[in-house]
Amino acid sequence: MKINNLNRMVLALAISTLPLARISIAAEGQRERQEEQKRDQNENQQQLKQEQQEERAQKKSEQGQKQQQHRVQQQKQQQAQKQKQNQQQREQAQRKSEQDQKNQLRVEQQRVQQHQQQERIERQSEENRQQQRAQQQRLSQQQQQKLISQQQQRVAQYRQHLEQQERLARERAALLQQQKRMAQYRFQEQYLERVRQQQIHLRDNRFDYDRDPYFYTAPIYRYNRDGSFYETNEYGAKTLRQAVNYGYEEGFRAGKADRDDRWRGNYKDSYAYRDANYGYSGYYVDRSDYNYYFREGFRRGYEDGYNSRYQYGRLADENPSILETILTQILNFQDLR
Repeated sequence: MKINNLNRMVLALAISTLPLARISIAAEGQRERQEEQKRDQNENQQQLKQEQQEERAQKKSEQGQKQQQHRVQQQKQQQAQKQKQNQQQREQAQRKSEQDQKNQLRVEQQRVQQHQQQERIERQSEENRQQQRAQQQRLSQQQQQKLISQQQQRVAQYRQHLEQQERLARERAALLQQQKRMAQYRFQEQYLERVRQQQIHLRDNRFDYDRDPYFYTAPIYRYNRDGSFYETNEYGAKTLRQAVNYGYEEGFRAGKADRDDRWRGNYKDSYAYRDANYGYSGYYVDRSDYNYYFREGFRRGYEDGYNSRYQYGRLADENPSILETILTQILNFQDLR
């Protein structure tokens, strides 16, 4: 009996607790739904916030791009403006430079014209002075006749000398062929041909002693050769200058020929050096004077040609030519005026 009562009491208690359990379960379900709604709401808010942030970032990026494009456009405009300014400055500078050049050219032309005018005046004055000196220093008739007589003897002796040189030249040519110095042989043949042409001109030329100014022009230069002093006028001085120039040219060719033949250098061995008459017409100076200055030029030309250099000369119009400073040193004319 007691057990049954106990069971009934337990059952009754369990029955009484069922509504409470149902109430608890319902409450728990309601909390879960509320929490889920809250989570959904939070997620929606976060998503909305993220979308807003992305939208703001996109707007900011677009705004930055627009600003960048605007800056690039401004830089391009500034560069274009600067280039335009630089171009204008260059054009202005070029116009100024052209104007300066024109002004300078005009000034230079005026200076040249003034200089030319001054030179004409000076030349005219010098010509007048020379004419006055010529009249004052004109040689006497007796002195003129003496010079003409000396000149005639000089020409006759020179023609005889040229005939004697022909035999020596043939002997020299044969020796060169035996030595197989063909470059030197060709040079000697060319030299002899030039001398022959000179001899023909001398034979056919009719010299007018009465009208040649050499025979009535007083000496204006003095020069020293081998310790002795000599005097000559401008025509004799020109002939001596020619001797040095021709000597240098022929010496250069002779030296080059020996170098081409690979022959030892010796300018005195050359026939042209021994002859030393090329360019001499027999007039105005003694043959010994002409030979001496021809050999002075020849020696220096030979050294330049043999050593393939231009220490004493230069190349002018494809021909070797002695330097003016060397020519002046060799002749060492002293002005008597």
